[in-house]
Amino acid sequence: MTKTWRDFFIKELKKDYIKSLIKKVSRDYQEHQVYPRHSDILNAFKYTEYNSIKAVIVGQDPYHNPGQAMGLSFSVPNGVNLPPSLKNIFKEYQSDLGYSFPSSGDLTKWAKNGVLLLNSILTVKDERAFSCNYPEYNILFENIIKFLNEREQPMVFILWGKSAQTCKKHIDEKKHLVLQSPHPSPLSSYRGFFGSRPMSKTNAFLESKGQKPIDWEL
Repeated sequence: MTKTWRDFFIKELKKDYIKSLIKKVSRDYQEHQVYPRHSDILNAFKYTEYNSIKAVIVGQDPYHNPGQAMGLSFSVPNGVNLPPSLKNIFKEYQSDLGYSFPSSGDLTKWAKNGVLLLNSILTVKDERAFSCNYPEYNILFENIIKFLNEREQPMVFILWGKSAQTCKKHIDEKKHLVLQSPHPSPLSSYRGFFGSRPMSKTNAFLESKGQKPIDWEL
């Protein structure tokens, strides 16, 4: 983790809410099967340095089936079957940018190219979605969004679904771009996710601000 993120977390560690969160998460790992691996919880911040962020894709909690979660929202390790939401993200990626449908669901390249793949909840118990939806995670998530919003260099916040869109109130839209649409889940993707063109719109905004576009190709 680079210095800027490290300094942020050191500051948060002095607060009571995160001390409570660490206790809950540590107990979960001791008593349950929890995803992702403990060493992967903060992968989003390890792969994407604060000052290099060009876009933020906000997810909910990690995938709750074995072998899927890797600490990056919507991403699964190479060789793992694509979850339905990720399949739909790739369909939109293919339609929006004209690239071939990816063979791997590993989005680490996006993370290294400036896309912060941020889940609002960082852990989950086996086969129990939202099982770690602790109030303390909500505080941490809001503080991360506020910290991102403080940066003077513009970035794009890609908010899919109502849960992700709750953080919009903490984003200065005079400085940053917010792109929101329904979640890519099969239950909602046909209500406006398909055709929303988030990748090309992100790059158009970045270029309008004198920044290099994101290399989205996988």
